[in-house]
Amino acid sequence: QSQLVESGGGLVRPGGSLRLSCTASELTLDRHVVAWFRQAPGKEREGVSSINLVSLFTTYAESVKDRFTISRDNAKNTVYLQMDSLRPEDTAVYYCAASSLLLYGGSYPLRSDEYQYWGQGTQVTVSS
Repeated sequence: QSQLVESGGGLVRPGGSLRLSCTASELTLDRHVVAWFRQAPGKEREGVSSINLVSLFTTYAESVKDRFTISRDNAKNTVYLQMDSLRPEDTAVYYCAASSLLLYGGSYPLRSDEYQYWGQGTQVTVSS
């Protein structure tokens, strides 16, 4: 059973916005790095953004900088990905992942094999 649950995906027009949520069960996120990855059909999974929930250091892929914002709500044990100015090329299944082993450094670009916990994904479709 996945310890991370994503929500907030859906169909949106180009230029629109969505906010994805990643909520943890049986796992307290405050001493983890949480990341969002995405995978489009026929493409490899790619890292989108990450947040170190101790230092609050964030990373963003070049393709989403200035459009996406990662944030957290410790009280709700939840990490968010605010996605604005969405483009058709943002269409993908978005996955939330967490690791307790990266607090003092992780790879950039993000590497999926460095994350221990995964959600099952939420579909984001950007289309007119």
